[in-house]
Amino acid sequence: MPVTRSKSVGNTSALTSQLGIIRILEVIFTCVSFSLVAHEGSTLRDHQNYGDWCMFAWCFCFAVTIIILVVEFVGLQHRVPVSWRNFPITFAMYATLLCLSASIIFPVAYIQKARPYGEQRGYRIAATVFSCLSCLAYSTEVTMTKAKPGEVTGYMATVPGLLKVVETFIACIIFVFLNKYDYEREDALKWCLAVYCICFILSLVVIILCIGECTGWLPCAFNTFLSAYTLLAVLMYATATVIWPIYHFDSKHHGTPHRSCSGNHFCEWDKHVTIAVLTALNLLVYLADLVYSARLIFIQG
Repeated sequence: MPVTRSKSVGNTSALTSQLGIIRILEVIFTCVSFSLVAHEGSTLRDHQNYGDWCMFAWCFCFAVTIIILVVEFVGLQHRVPVSWRNFPITFAMYATLLCLSASIIFPVAYIQKARPYGEQRGYRIAATVFSCLSCLAYSTEVTMTKAKPGEVTGYMATVPGLLKVVETFIACIIFVFLNKYDYEREDALKWCLAVYCICFILSLVVIILCIGECTGWLPCAFNTFLSAYTLLAVLMYATATVIWPIYHFDSKHHGTPHRSCSGNHFCEWDKHVTIAVLTALNLLVYLADLVYSARLIFIQG
């Protein structure tokens, strides 16, 4: 009697390939990170909800990575309503930045400032280590799946596409530090807020159009839209990079040139400095985006 072998269910290469192994490691590292923190329960409910942000970063990355693994194992890439050439690498880039932020915020807030001891300190150090490993794993995935020279792939796998993710993430951090008193007193500061919002929305629209494969909905060519928008963003961020520090640090414009708060806590003046640095950083990112976008259009042309 012939022996019949049962057919394997699912695409096992989605789990056994180099990329699959990296994603499995991402799941393990993020799971260990939030499990170690959850073990402490309510002891992290301080430091302006920094612990909530770190837990969100690890849990969100864990959940979406599981979904990606299941979709590729079952073979549903062509049935999901998103572009599978753009979605996984977009998420991997966001996950890299999320885990990076958690790897910085968590040890600063809960090890350096809180100064735990004994078993509690060990748990927090271990959570930080696994958070760093998560960031390394996601950055490795981005490196493995980004577009190679001459390769035909999704826009989000190119350098300009990945820079769009960085632009929106930095803008989100700026929004976290902003409050209405930072921009209500001067119209020039309201312009800075408009710069952050407009550029963030446009970058997010580009990402959504690429993931949803809706770039054909634009009334003009996608490359033309990208070039015009990126140039506009560079000019707008250049003005914000100059205006924000003038109206917050120049005494002639009712600014505070020196740190007036005492102690090691993060005060309003520190927030203004952070926003100024992030604004300049995002300007550099937009400049790099403009250069790479122009180069990409020139090569394609």
